[in-house]
Amino acid sequence: YIEGVAGERFAVRNSGAVAVVEGLGDHGCEYMTGGVVVVLGDTGRNFAAGMSGGVAYVYDPANRFEPLCNMSMVDLERIGAPSSEELGRPSQKSISVENNGMGDMLAFDAERLKILVERHLLHTGSKRAKAILDNWDTAVGQFWKVMPKDYRRALVDMADARRTAAAVAAE
Repeated sequence: YIEGVAGERFAVRNSGAVAVVEGLGDHGCEYMTGGVVVVLGDTGRNFAAGMSGGVAYVYDPANRFEPLCNMSMVDLERIGAPSSEELGRPSQKSISVENNGMGDMLAFDAERLKILVERHLLHTGSKRAKAILDNWDTAVGQFWKVMPKDYRRALVDMADARRTAAAVAAE
């Protein structure tokens, strides 16, 4: 949790860390393979180049982020309304060393994002995090989710395999 702007190449080759920053330079999340990164401000160019795993969320109320993102391996989507499902929901605390509490990466984006912004406020006292949380109903729709295409496909395939295995076991 960094109250302030990180430099260039922040979270490059991130393979599992959870990080929240208030802005960063060029080449953020380059070659990222896992983890979750939240950017509560501007990014530099070439964001997500070679990103094959993990998820990033970028706060973009001025709609400047899209042309700065390297779209060769990722999709961008706006954050939707919170889910009513329970299974896979993220938690405020880490579950264990192996489970950082981020939940099902295909769902619960609004919940996960709010937890991380709340943690950022708790750990840093960030005025930016407080302003976002004070206006959460509007602010949540101003975030982009950056999701690697192949990572999404792998998560969907794994979820389908679990459902199939559960159905076979139930027979």
